[in-house]
Amino acid sequence: MVLTVLACKKSVPEEKPSAQSAFASANEINQRLGRGINLGNTYEASWEVKESEPADFVKIASKGFNSIRLPIRWEMPERTLFTAPYTITAAFLAKIKKAVDEALKNKLHIIINMHHHDSLFAKPDVYKPMFLAQWEQIAGYFKSYPDSLLFEVLNEPNGQLDANRWNSFFADALQTIRKTNPERTVLVGIAEWGGVSALKKLIVPSDKHLILTVHYYNPFHFTHQGASWAAGSNAWLGTKWLDTEYERQDVADELKAAIQFSKEKSIPIHIGEFGAYSAADMESRVKWTRFLGRWFEQQGFSWAYWEFNSGFGIYDPKSGQYHTNLLNALTKDAMASPAPVTFTDLYNSNFANAQADGWRLYNNDVSASSVLNIANNKALISISSPGTQSWYIQLIKHNMLIEAGKTYRISFNAYSNADRNISVGFQESKSPWTLYGSKGFDISSTDATYSYVFTSAATDAQCNFVFSMGNGGLAPVTIYNIKMQEIKL
Repeated sequence: MVLTVLACKKSVPEEKPSAQSAFASANEINQRLGRGINLGNTYEASWEVKESEPADFVKIASKGFNSIRLPIRWEMPERTLFTAPYTITAAFLAKIKKAVDEALKNKLHIIINMHHHDSLFAKPDVYKPMFLAQWEQIAGYFKSYPDSLLFEVLNEPNGQLDANRWNSFFADALQTIRKTNPERTVLVGIAEWGGVSALKKLIVPSDKHLILTVHYYNPFHFTHQGASWAAGSNAWLGTKWLDTEYERQDVADELKAAIQFSKEKSIPIHIGEFGAYSAADMESRVKWTRFLGRWFEQQGFSWAYWEFNSGFGIYDPKSGQYHTNLLNALTKDAMASPAPVTFTDLYNSNFANAQADGWRLYNNDVSASSVLNIANNKALISISSPGTQSWYIQLIKHNMLIEAGKTYRISFNAYSNADRNISVGFQESKSPWTLYGSKGFDISSTDATYSYVFTSAATDAQCNFVFSMGNGGLAPVTIYNIKMQEIKL
């Protein structure tokens, strides 16, 4: 029955509401998006779920949100034919149309996207014709809708759809969309799972109707503690976010590159996803969510919280009740003052007299080769073969103590003679090598201080303090002035 429908011609006549004659600029549209929320666990799930309810849109609008992001998995046999002409079923298009119409009826802007295209991520060149054909149909179906409907080309490109391929795939998809939607605002995401790590690799086409979409879930051990799909996440249970000025600074540091990119490319920013999973304590979730919401707005970003009524949600569909404190953090609360703290020094590196201060360099694979030298109170790691994984080259100090429930600030100075990435963290000294707190840093030829804050979810008196720098090219890394401090409220 489904196959009969799938085999019909590719061009599906669109059903259209009254259209606007002129489309606003991307900057104006981004301002209008304002505060939004993802209607997740609905059309992007890998199983058939019930349609969104009209009441969902009424609830979202009534709570002060301006927009909805609607994640959609088009890549399912019952939704799209997997061979040419890759027809999307009329029934599924009608479901999405119904959701779009409900959003517009409630004066909500709505972003429809392409979510979880696993075939494309695994074999991008094979499934590119399907990807472009899908966008040809989606764009044609909705071409007469007003500018309050936006298209997001692909959620979190990853796998074999690497940064270089993504640049060409996005450009081709945009060209396809522009045939029928010359002025509609389109969101461009970032390769390598949508965060800022691959932003430098993104090439943005010359187009006045684009918005950059960024996903933000840091600190990941806080936001994804206890999440079944995140390997090792049960070990992070109990991780808190205290809302100190140092945690806030981490956010600003991590998104600095996006702000600079936005200025250089004259492209506005939408935070398409951010959220903390329900296994985290509610007080920390509220603090994190409130700060991010207000900080995003201070930067001129629009945002869409992940999500409405599931594991991260603000609404419990079973009880029919809102998580009021979390909802208020998004929509009502003002920016709070950071939590005042005191510091206790626990460790300061000492590389004087050419001593390594207990640090050892490890080449953990035959593909990696590096040498440690100590001079001028600094550790210099010279790399002759970087290997293919970051952990293939590691500078480690053993037998460090961290304690459950305690919050630590790690800082250090570093530089290289070329831009490169290193990661820093605390890790269990034996299998399964659980990470207790870690963060990646982009270092350059400028000698700079880097830092991050984490709350330990476990006690370990023999953990490793680790700098990982494999798979990052041959540029040497200099590290010094390493500090570990305990933060107390």
